[in-house]
Amino acid sequence: MAASLQDVLAEALRRQATDIHISTGLHPTVRIDGDLVSVTSFGVLSVEDVRSMVGEVLTRKQIEEFEDSLEIDFSFTFTGATGESSRFRGNCFYERGKLGVALRTIPTFIRTISDLKLPQPIIEVTRKHRGLFMVTGPTGSGKSTTLASLVQEINLTRPCHIVTIEDPIEYMYSSEMAVIHQREVGSDTRSFSEALKRVLRQDPDVILIGEMRDMETISAAVTAAETGHLVFATLHTQSAAQTVDRIIDVFPPHQQQQIRQQLSTVLIGVCTQQLIPVPGGGRVVATDLMFATPAIR
Repeated sequence: MAASLQDVLAEALRRQATDIHISTGLHPTVRIDGDLVSVTSFGVLSVEDVRSMVGEVLTRKQIEEFEDSLEIDFSFTFTGATGESSRFRGNCFYERGKLGVALRTIPTFIRTISDLKLPQPIIEVTRKHRGLFMVTGPTGSGKSTTLASLVQEINLTRPCHIVTIEDPIEYMYSSEMAVIHQREVGSDTRSFSEALKRVLRQDPDVILIGEMRDMETISAAVTAAETGHLVFATLHTQSAAQTVDRIIDVFPPHQQQQIRQQLSTVLIGVCTQQLIPVPGGGRVVATDLMFATPAIR
């Protein structure tokens, strides 16, 4: 049968899918417990079907940006027939001249550190007032969910100012004990590095950086941690040790010793994680937690 994007989203949520792929010439495809499954109850999607689905979620401004850059990241809220809302982040792109869309489901309920069964020592990170803590792992390993649980723990327990810089905004926070401001790259600021240049003038206590993508962003994050702020960030690395090497390697050789010394001063630790399938369905998070002990520094 022909499908609207709303129909596909509703079916994906019913199946507890983590990802949705919309491609011309294929049935909608969803990822369940790490495996891709074709949703054959919907027909093969035509060029017009995919274009119509893109029009359901992108604003006019986003469509103009997409037409100019040929790809775009975005996020949106979907309200189903039951009235329950769900969040998605997405990317629109072209492949062989045809539209494609990849969507990731974002739970609207922020799970706690206990819910995620994260190592208990990680809760100590939320009680610190300065330093850099990174959550790393491959795409789809739950980094955003772990970061959200850390931010929410602070939100519920500390009167402070939290600023998040994300591309796009994923989890939506409500200010509790903390005051939270969420900034989205592209709509609220031009780039991660540009936002980080300004954030220190916004009286933050805690800063969340959605992803440290370049030397400017990494340098600004380290500086923010040095100047008395608690900074959370993510990287796509496979181990805690590799994370430190990756950061240092971003810098030219003549700056590597300096950034190494700065990291030894500000680094709180690294949580590298991966989602592991369990018998009977579902996945659990496996973590490799490294704290910056005197020996590691």
